[in-house]
Amino acid sequence: MRNVLSSNSRAIPLPLPIAAYYHAADIFDGDLLANCFAEDAILVDNGEEFHDPEVISKFIMKANRDAAGRTEITNCAEKNDETVVTATISGNFKGSPIPLDFRFTLNNGKIKALNIVVSSV
Repeated sequence: MRNVLSSNSRAIPLPLPIAAYYHAADIFDGDLLANCFAEDAILVDNGEEFHDPEVISKFIMKANRDAAGRTEITNCAEKNDETVVTATISGNFKGSPIPLDFRFTLNNGKIKALNIVVSSV
């Protein structure tokens, strides 16, 4: 587990593969980001599916750059074999800021699946 700080300075523990995911996305390191995912990983974002760590990484990097996105993690909880990270995403896009749930499924220290949905909280 690795702690991240929320906007109110509350430490939020994240599993290492997830902490690495957010770190790689924050510093725009596509190779490091791709390494967070299993070879057969799947990303579902806004109804679109992406497969393969390199494809997933390129999609996330482009989306983050285009939106000049900023991620503020507000919660992390285990639910139904998933790690759900709730974060407020802000940037240059319609609807900003928006609360999102990042639903991670981990396997052998890698991200096996990530489903990004609007948070119900």
